[in-house]
Amino acid sequence: MKARALAPILLAFLSFQRLLELRLARAHGRWAREHGAVEYGREHYPLFFVLHPAWMGFTLLEGRASGRRVNWPALALFVLAQPLRYWVIRTLGRYWNTRILIVPGGERVTDGPFRFLKHPNYAVVALELAAAPLAVGAWRTALAFTLLNAALLLLIRIPAEERALAHYALARSGQG
Repeated sequence: MKARALAPILLAFLSFQRLLELRLARAHGRWAREHGAVEYGREHYPLFFVLHPAWMGFTLLEGRASGRRVNWPALALFVLAQPLRYWVIRTLGRYWNTRILIVPGGERVTDGPFRFLKHPNYAVVALELAAAPLAVGAWRTALAFTLLNAALLLLIRIPAEERALAHYALARSGQG
């Protein structure tokens, strides 16, 4: 199979998946706010709405132009990442969100995939951002967006989450 044929299918799948997840995140966000959630990191949130659609678009464009055959091992990695993604979402339940929402009285989740990684969802996303483009021969897209995602996560998002959790833990202990 040629990458040019798979690229639009991959884009359709990713678009559908991300839209469903945004819908779920909105529902979880309403629930969290009804339960007194405080949002952290709001200022960096729009960066994800640039990063992900751009990644998807460049995967399509470079994949359609590559003229290569599908990279089956990369596609397999992408497919294998999907159950991991939903394991994270299921483990977090109503606490899963695309935003950093801290619900008073909530506990930090440490079971499921969180037993193995502190931020498993970001590991899954990093795997997807590399594997999907590589599956369709879009190695430049894989490289560029893996680096951009790593910078966004390591320099901005994860520190914002950790600060939010530390602030909540401090307030909960009565010291904040």
